[in-house]
Amino acid sequence: MAAAAVRYLGSARAPAPVEALPRPELRCVREDERAPVDQTEFRRVLGNFATGVTVVTAPACDGEDGPAGFACQSFSSLSLDPPLVAFMVGRTSTTWPRIARAGVFCVNVLSAGQGELCRAFAVSGADKFANVAYDAAPASSSPRLAGTLAWIDCTVHAVHTGGDHLIVVGRVDALGAGDGDEAGPLLFHKGRFL
Repeated sequence: MAAAAVRYLGSARAPAPVEALPRPELRCVREDERAPVDQTEFRRVLGNFATGVTVVTAPACDGEDGPAGFACQSFSSLSLDPPLVAFMVGRTSTTWPRIARAGVFCVNVLSAGQGELCRAFAVSGADKFANVAYDAAPASSSPRLAGTLAWIDCTVHAVHTGGDHLIVVGRVDALGAGDGDEAGPLLFHKGRFL
């Protein structure tokens, strides 16, 4: 029976290659295409979904004063093979262009006691790394913040548009978890930390 299966598989023609679907045309959403959902109500209802909180960091590029980073609650694992993660960032972010230029980033998963650290990285225009302990992540040299639950060191793999945000996909190059996770994660729910 096994010999018959081998003869059959050997004689079978290779399947026709699968053609990729064409990429959709990227354009702005017209006013008449917008969903009839109030933005305030959208935020209120979606705020019922609790999320973890991260800080995405990148090393300084030539001519920049220091590393870049921002607080991010829209982070997710994406794929095991290859290992991919994703985060979403507003298209108006002033930090994202610096991360894009670096081409690498580190996702720092915050612990329950790091609410103030998150707030420091949520502001615009300040020195976010003042008095923040960190070392260099092994693959990208992005800031790996002290005291976090986990870190994921990545290379930018792809960037997609998603309304007023960008969906950034990162290929995982290195990762690790803290020694003690007894504090648990920092969670964000209904506009406040839990």
